[in-house]
Amino acid sequence: MKTVLKVFGGLVFLLVVAAGGAFAWGKSTAAGKLAAKVETHRVDFPIPFPLTEAELAELKAQQPEAAEAELKKVALERAIARGKHLVDARYACSECHGKNFGGGVMVDAPPIGKILGVNLTSGKGGQIANYQPADWDRIVRHGVLPDGRPAAMPSLDFVAMTDRELSDIVAYLLSVPPVDAEIARPTLGPVGTMLIATGKLPLSANVITEHQAPHRIEPPAAAETTEFGKHLVGVCTGCHGADLSGGPVPGGDPSWPPALNLTPHADGLAGWSYEDFVRALKEGKRKNGAELRVPMSAMKAYAANITQTELKAMWAYLQTAPARPSPK
Repeated sequence: MKTVLKVFGGLVFLLVVAAGGAFAWGKSTAAGKLAAKVETHRVDFPIPFPLTEAELAELKAQQPEAAEAELKKVALERAIARGKHLVDARYACSECHGKNFGGGVMVDAPPIGKILGVNLTSGKGGQIANYQPADWDRIVRHGVLPDGRPAAMPSLDFVAMTDRELSDIVAYLLSVPPVDAEIARPTLGPVGTMLIATGKLPLSANVITEHQAPHRIEPPAAAETTEFGKHLVGVCTGCHGADLSGGPVPGGDPSWPPALNLTPHADGLAGWSYEDFVRALKEGKRKNGAELRVPMSAMKAYAANITQTELKAMWAYLQTAPARPSPK
């Protein structure tokens, strides 16, 4: 009996040592990934974008004596309106940064960690006071902090965002009321540490393969076209995959169901109508009437602000996407 106990005790000891060694490796590896500098291009764009020649001509026809200051004011007002629509309908910034953009919760599960969305207002604790266009580009479209380290930002969703769209969003964020809120730095639990170390919780900065390619300046014209639809659907790829075939959400909560296949495959939207598609977005229900679960159910609030032109463009593109089976 003593021999059995000794063997059992020895095995337990070896397991503890192995687990401790694995976690030490994970902690070191995760720390290295989070500290590694990522090189990106440096871009610049105006905030706000100036009025187009067509807008200038129209405004001059209405107000021949309009001064330069008035023209800049109109440009800013229009940029803010466009930015508000982008945030309210498509880019869901408030999901991580809070409804007032003063900070929010991205992850709050002790085994994984606590990662909070930063304060995006001009209030005390805000992170954007010294941001230049290049900093906005790096954090939003590349997942890279101003100092070059990877961020928790889900930038895979925003890679296709154009310069003007990013400029419009910044113009809008700079216009919201300031919120005084000091947001704690991210902390990782043991599970989160190992997920980052093993690549199961991917960082956008490390997943995005091209950090030097130029971004499109202007989005496609807002029309019921596949070109515009493809641009709009770019924000879906973070969950549904680059080929839109769905599957487990990279870095998502383990309780989340696999993302739906959005291609016209039998596993996906084959047999769906435009009305089914709209119902899924606006009512959070599948074709068979089943309720969509988190995180897709949260999209109803944003879909309520999507225009009919945007909906029809998205549907037009999804009908032409290559049909692919859902990943096994």
